[in-house]
Amino acid sequence: MFGCLVAGRLVQTDPVLVSADKFLFNLTDYEQVNHVVVFMLGTVPFPAGMGGAVYFSFPDPGSGGAVWQLLGFITNDKPSAIFKISGLKAGEGGAHPFGTMCGAAGQSVAQVGVSVEPLDQLVQQTPVSTAAVANLDSFLLFTQKMLDSLYNFASSFAVSQAQMTPEPSETFIPSSCVLRWYENFQRRLAQNPNFWKS
Repeated sequence: MFGCLVAGRLVQTDPVLVSADKFLFNLTDYEQVNHVVVFMLGTVPFPAGMGGAVYFSFPDPGSGGAVWQLLGFITNDKPSAIFKISGLKAGEGGAHPFGTMCGAAGQSVAQVGVSVEPLDQLVQQTPVSTAAVANLDSFLLFTQKMLDSLYNFASSFAVSQAQMTPEPSETFIPSSCVLRWYENFQRRLAQNPNFWKS
């Protein structure tokens, strides 16, 4: 019913069945993992009114046990989610439905757990804030607003050539150059929101 994906690794589609409504994926060398994707395979939907709470567990060197943290959830309407696990801190765990399931002591093994729960319970739970991955739509909106602000700010200083007074120490940039950059940046962002990373 579920799959788990870490970049650069094979997809896991065979979770350990803890009970009829609890599933676990083991993540070796979890310290090297930044994000994890949990998704439904599309073969079996959740029963009506149900969804999956996604938890993350990692060894806590201080207590010798495991720290469990709620990352978020998946549903029939939201069948996949990306979670950031690299910023999670030991000692900030909470209640979880998985008992004492954890990797062998001394190993660098973490676990991703999916617990099938009623949707009305899922919406009342609060995931760890650092697990949320920034929404691409909010990033695009921010970038658009930033571009608009830059262009409007630069345009507010625009003067015609007749209005210019010579200032030898000042460099002038034609507003058409800023407009061209602005339009080019918008076009590239629309084609690939992550172009700026390369």
